[in-house]
Amino acid sequence: MDPKLDLLLRSFTFYISSILSIIRFFLASFHRFKQIPSAFALSDACISLYFRLCGLSPVSIDVDDTTTLHFWATAGRNFRPSLVMIHGKCGDSRWQFMYQVGHLSRRFDLYIPDLLFFGKSYTARKERSEVFQAECLAEGLRRLGVDRFSIYGISYGGYVGYHLADMIPDRVDKVVLMSTGVGCNDDQKDKLVAKLGRDPKLLLVPRTTEDLRQLMLKSVYRSGYMKLVPDSFLQDYVNVREIGHKKEKMELVDHLLAKSSGAGRSLPVLTQETLLIWGNKDYVFPMNLAYQLQRHLGSKARVAIVKEAGHAVNMDAPDEVNRLIISFILG
Repeated sequence: MDPKLDLLLRSFTFYISSILSIIRFFLASFHRFKQIPSAFALSDACISLYFRLCGLSPVSIDVDDTTTLHFWATAGRNFRPSLVMIHGKCGDSRWQFMYQVGHLSRRFDLYIPDLLFFGKSYTARKERSEVFQAECLAEGLRRLGVDRFSIYGISYGGYVGYHLADMIPDRVDKVVLMSTGVGCNDDQKDKLVAKLGRDPKLLLVPRTTEDLRQLMLKSVYRSGYMKLVPDSFLQDYVNVREIGHKKEKMELVDHLLAKSSGAGRSLPVLTQETLLIWGNKDYVFPMNLAYQLQRHLGSKARVAIVKEAGHAVNMDAPDEVNRLIISFILG
């Protein structure tokens, strides 16, 4: 087929599928709710459409008989460097990366998973460790045919990304970790929990609008706009994005905060070049943890501090984060 005709046909198919997706969404919403879709539901649909316009498509991969991983992945192969973007504990991959996917999709083939028990990813197995998440992600990427890639992990996603890079070093080129507690010892965990002033599970698995609002206030330094977000929107977010698999998500938090047994192996040292991005106003994981992890990793790691940014640097300063990622990975 003529290349121009093929491109025209693929573009036409994409736009038709996007329109049909919107129609299906509205029909499903009216059927389910018997009323006009909420502001959150409309926002959720718009973000999905935006991901499609950035050249990404949803795909689900069966890792084994009881485990399914859902991805947003670059449609087709553009022979660009591959970047795996791993979200943190609140929401799913779309909501955490909506400020970055447009810019990064122009430079990389993106693979953005929902971690297990987030979005549409699920397992019936009982493992709750970050290592298990990494194992499933490694297998899911293999089944997608992604041979080599770099990693960008936020907060909890940084834990998963760290173990993924250690697990398959021959497939991982470079690693970007942002605002993550990798390397925290038991004393540091206790101090961080005490500093929060409330049960971490109420923040990381919010059940009320106040829980979610507090999570945002502690994560986003430039969070003044949170006062303008109505409770109805936040409640819809909790009902749709956070209520699913609540028990399993709490078990993930329990595992993350569990005391070290002393019998496990020490934190491995990654072989890849690693960039640690931190906000200088991070309330959750303060900057000293960035330099602590840098010392552990040695000469292949460097720290980039973003000023006037909190734990969610990707929301406080997405343009600067994008610039740091592109310059580091593409050199």
